[in-house]
Amino acid sequence: MPTLVSVPALAKAKEGVLAGVPDEYRHYFNGRPPVPFTKRHWEFPGEPASVPLARAFLDTCAAARDADYRYVFSLLGTELATNAIRHSRSGEEGQTFVLRVTRVANGLTLVCRDNGRPTRSTSGEGPLSAEPMVGDRLTAENGRGLALVDSFATAWGDNGHPSIRKVWFHLAYDLTGSSWPAA
Repeated sequence: MPTLVSVPALAKAKEGVLAGVPDEYRHYFNGRPPVPFTKRHWEFPGEPASVPLARAFLDTCAAARDADYRYVFSLLGTELATNAIRHSRSGEEGQTFVLRVTRVANGLTLVCRDNGRPTRSTSGEGPLSAEPMVGDRLTAENGRGLALVDSFATAWGDNGHPSIRKVWFHLAYDLTGSSWPAA
């Protein structure tokens, strides 16, 4: 079983990170088992400073599960959020992305909706794919997000639409279909 690396606590920068969150929604980000929900979503500013808030949102959505599940769910969701910021129009000034979590009987499904192909790019048509992790890619500092999703999610995909992309993954509560326990 892989060793979990502790994630820095949100508490140090809590007010700064939560500054734009109305009081009645702060429970979406507190890291405690959530009020029962079927669907929960939040629209985040498309800037790197939003990633800790996205991680807190994801961690809270999975808070009723064990530590491995919470870690994998938050890791994969943070990868999708980071991809939305770095590789779509959502990362341009004034843009946003949305994370939507749906709870079903056997797990959680996350959909990350971004604003599509960035204006500075001509690539990005069609469905996404994860490139194999071989050679130097195994130790690369970036470019491994979708490979992680492909490896650790029970199932994943995207809508293939270049103007408003929705990338999703499902993670079964028992991690069925995930290579996480074997990694």
